[in-house]
Amino acid sequence: MSGFLKRLALASLWITAIHVGWLRAETGYEAWLRYAPLDRTAAAKYDSLPATAVVSRDSPVLLAARDELIRGVRGLLGTTLRAESSTPNETAIVLGTLNQLHSLLPSLQPLKELRDDGYWLATAEVRGFKCLVITATTDRGVLYGVFTLLRKIALHEDLTRLDEQQTPYASIRRIDQWDNLNGTIERGYGGRSIFFENDAVKSDLSRVHDYARLLASLGINGCNVNNVNANPKMLNDDFLPQLGRVADVFRPWGVRLSISADFSSPKVIGGLDTFDPLDPRVAAWWRAKIDQIYKQIPDFAGFVIKADSEGRLGPAAYNRTPADAANAIATALKPHGGLVFYRAFVYNHHLDWRDPKNDRARAAYDIFHPLDGKFEDNVIIQIKNGPIDFQVREPASPLFSGLEKTNEAIELQITQEYVGQQKHLCFLVPMWKEVLDFDMRAKPEGTPVREIIAGRTFHRPTGGFVGVANVGMNANWLGSLLAMANLYGFGRLAWNPTLSQTAIAEEWTRLTFGDASQVAQTIPAMLLTSWHAYENYTGPLGAGTLTNILGSHYGPGIESSERNGWGQWHRADNQGIGMDRTVATGTGYIGQYPPRVRPLYETLANCPDELLLFFHHVPYTYVLHSGKTVIQDIYDSHYEGTEMVEEYVRQWKLLKGQVDAERYAAILAQLEYQAGHARVWRDAVCHWFLRMSGIQDAKGRVGHYPNRIEAEHMELQGYAIVDVSPPEVASGGKAVECPPPAEVCTAAFHFQGAPAWYDLSVQYFDQNNGVAHFRVFVNDQLIDEWDANLQLPATKIGGDSSTSHQITGVALRSGDKIRVEGAPSGEERAAVDYVELRKSAP
Repeated sequence: MSGFLKRLALASLWITAIHVGWLRAETGYEAWLRYAPLDRTAAAKYDSLPATAVVSRDSPVLLAARDELIRGVRGLLGTTLRAESSTPNETAIVLGTLNQLHSLLPSLQPLKELRDDGYWLATAEVRGFKCLVITATTDRGVLYGVFTLLRKIALHEDLTRLDEQQTPYASIRRIDQWDNLNGTIERGYGGRSIFFENDAVKSDLSRVHDYARLLASLGINGCNVNNVNANPKMLNDDFLPQLGRVADVFRPWGVRLSISADFSSPKVIGGLDTFDPLDPRVAAWWRAKIDQIYKQIPDFAGFVIKADSEGRLGPAAYNRTPADAANAIATALKPHGGLVFYRAFVYNHHLDWRDPKNDRARAAYDIFHPLDGKFEDNVIIQIKNGPIDFQVREPASPLFSGLEKTNEAIELQITQEYVGQQKHLCFLVPMWKEVLDFDMRAKPEGTPVREIIAGRTFHRPTGGFVGVANVGMNANWLGSLLAMANLYGFGRLAWNPTLSQTAIAEEWTRLTFGDASQVAQTIPAMLLTSWHAYENYTGPLGAGTLTNILGSHYGPGIESSERNGWGQWHRADNQGIGMDRTVATGTGYIGQYPPRVRPLYETLANCPDELLLFFHHVPYTYVLHSGKTVIQDIYDSHYEGTEMVEEYVRQWKLLKGQVDAERYAAILAQLEYQAGHARVWRDAVCHWFLRMSGIQDAKGRVGHYPNRIEAEHMELQGYAIVDVSPPEVASGGKAVECPPPAEVCTAAFHFQGAPAWYDLSVQYFDQNNGVAHFRVFVNDQLIDEWDANLQLPATKIGGDSSTSHQITGVALRSGDKIRVEGAPSGEERAAVDYVELRKSAP
């Protein structure tokens, strides 16, 4: 057992479970804004909280702030504040901007200048009464101050000498949704769109209101509502009033609406014969369209543009540059105060994989660095955290330091496209912190990425943070209760990227699940190690996730990234693995970093192990700084990662009774699924590398499963043996499936072990084009049954459909007959891979 696992296990042993009383059923819809009642001891700290809430004027945002304050205090403390709009004649909580409160408090002056949406929480005398003042330079800042005050109460913080100023680190703090007009969401794992259905804005926008409230609680001030692969219909005349309805719902929460626009719109919907950004007719079309938008939506924030990328039309069609394209739209937006977010995700997805000098990682820098200083000052270049595409580990994009005269925003993917699609726990804040804290060394005094994107390093007018969130109609927004920690973490980092990952994890846990000591210890420990666990059982040493990039981006598909034009190569063969990106012998990518960063990656002696295979091609026998060979580290890390997730299951079970039953069961099911899928990943990757390298696992684990009974070796009735492709995603490369016209098939074997209590794991394939039914018998006794209906992104047998069902505490004797019975449905043929037996834990 690793050191981490020992510490986690010991922590749970010494923490005494506390009585938590009645636990209300919850779906996760309220997320971190549950405002769960404090116990009497904690609530007593706030007995002196004023009983009246006063707003300085009746603006929509200030009224939302007042109502939120009343709602939060009622939930947390069980008391209802009086709402007043006149000058307080008693102790009160006073809400208003500095200008609005000047007549009441002429001496009220913050110690530091409040900028942007910054706020000040303070105690002050108003007409002789001691009041709690929440003020800012903007109404939105006051709203953020209210959410902070409520968070402080929920976390039991002292308010007696309150005097706190906060200013957001960057002016841009926004969410991008990849929703389609038909109601689907690209890379959305939380259900259908909350914004669109049937090519129109939904009639019921109550969920949009609640989403805006969640965003406001984190200081998020903008939301782009549609897919970057934009539908041109978004700019149709008859669609703009519908977008206006969304903007109206956003507005009381200080969230400004923006949309993705198809760059070819002047031609596709505008009636022109061109979309050349330098054609005066095109410029005039954009001016007229943007003027029309602002008449409908006065606070419209602007556009996101994806062009010349993955088949999207762009300025390259006319031999124009991204600067030409962005500026054509930015010029039309500038009189209205709008922004253009131009994505740097521009690359050739038809690269010749045979050329060792080709490198997708170079694309963004090669395209945008020469254009530095040529963009209008209301253009923001939106740069992914790494140079490829949200992989489980990438270095910080060199483009962050390659644009000294151009605004930037970092694009972080909250939706877990390559890191488990919300079905796996993977807390991404530690990954994001590594990039944000990385020193680009662009100046002698140090230049972490967070300072560059905020505009501080090169003194640019604006910049900040964009998170791709993709919430949906699922009751808990993202399809997973635990995935909401990533949305919360993004918002907290966007406001203040110097916050520690530990503080964010602990905050989210207490706000979401309460203060029970074992809960407050266990969940943050799981969150903070989960990225490392996921990386361990998926992508080794910076090689990427080794996922199926040609299909669902989910489940193992080691060879899918090779021998094609997408450029996510790991260059593995029977001699070694990794991309040579050095200046000396490789693609030269490392040369895009500032001179003082290059030595960190250029030499094997300096290159950190966790990024070795991103920067270098090495033999499997190469010895890492850790002292292990590359191949042994691949084997060990995949077993360690799987063991970590299995430990999460054990630790979560210790929280039974301390988390409400509904959320407890949902998270247990997720973690048990993840543990089973981690074994699929482990076996697939380890088998593939064993076959490729020919080097055995020094610990003798890979390919040896003494407790596993392969389905193809069982007694089969109706079931047919099939080859699985690629073979490593099924144990032994084969499975059994129940073909038509059979209605029920069985696979059976006789137990040969010692009599004891056992846990059975049935590994089967769960497709989304049918709902097969399984039953398991010991002799003739039915011990369990279930439907294969996990809604996995898979239509056939493979690494993305392989999953396991756990049956615990089964008494077995030698000679007992175990029978798996499968009933196919639709195109899902009740396929089975194997059954594994382990003695039950005492």
